[in-house]
Amino acid sequence: MKTNEDLLAITAAYAHENRLKSWWLTLSTLLLLIANLVALTMHLHWSIKLPLSILCGLLIVRMFVIYHDYLHLAILKENRIATVLFSIFGYYVLCPKVVWRRSHNYHHDHNSKLFKSGIGSYPMFTLGRFQELNAQQQRQYMFIRHPFVIVNGFIFSFLVGMCIHPLIVSFSKNKEAIFALSFYFTLHVFIFIHFGWSTSIFFTLIPHFISGGLGAYLFYAQHNFPTARYMSDEQWSYIDAAMESSSFMKTNRIMHWFTGNIGYHHIHHINARIPFYRLPEVMRDVPILQNPKTTSLQWKEIRRCLSLKLWDEKSKNLVSYH
Repeated sequence: MKTNEDLLAITAAYAHENRLKSWWLTLSTLLLLIANLVALTMHLHWSIKLPLSILCGLLIVRMFVIYHDYLHLAILKENRIATVLFSIFGYYVLCPKVVWRRSHNYHHDHNSKLFKSGIGSYPMFTLGRFQELNAQQQRQYMFIRHPFVIVNGFIFSFLVGMCIHPLIVSFSKNKEAIFALSFYFTLHVFIFIHFGWSTSIFFTLIPHFISGGLGAYLFYAQHNFPTARYMSDEQWSYIDAAMESSSFMKTNRIMHWFTGNIGYHHIHHINARIPFYRLPEVMRDVPILQNPKTTSLQWKEIRRCLSLKLWDEKSKNLVSYH
């Protein structure tokens, strides 16, 4: 068994990018996404546009994970061209850099802490605290963690969570959200006016519904699974939070590609500076990381994860409202 210091030192050796590979994976994904979006503006039958639209949604997920790595300074650090490309992509998915970086860094620093894990993530209350809430507060908590909200992640997590709500809370600190909203709606109004409502559905509605829903669920399930552990401040440590409260998402190679290896989430939480394309390499080389807590995208596992709502301090388990 390695100590926390040993584990950090071992993974630090992988926290270096191959810049040529970073550019290749970034640009190839981006060009695939753009090519599919352009194809959706052409006069194609809906039976062709539908799979292209679904593919766009999956490519947005992959591109978002690459964007997420850039904001963690894992790839293409301090590169001006990358800054421009990722800024535009952030506007396109309604996730401005300044908002995401602040909330997501907080998430990494407070992952699985009771009462502190709700910023940049889904809130987690203990059973006792939930029972102390009034009816309105309980409904608000239940709404935030409802499957409908997770499935409609593009609306609730990105449009509202990453743009509208930050502007309401602190307009001066989150002005970048104005640019994101302007860019997003200008683009899609342009598509609607010049290509019609049908193209707008395939170009806008379907890809963002898929990417927002899948992205929100991945983010949820990676920390809300049956064997996850939540801790008080006194119990908490960074490595324990990574190993005990962050899952490995078991999927096939195709889905690992589309999700940018974010399923290797326990490793990502140990060291967020490891480029996404090196995460499988770390798991292969470091024995202690090869038996993580797991979940998957099987329907049975999805239902189990979505049923978990509260932390029961007596049984030390996540439980449903019932």
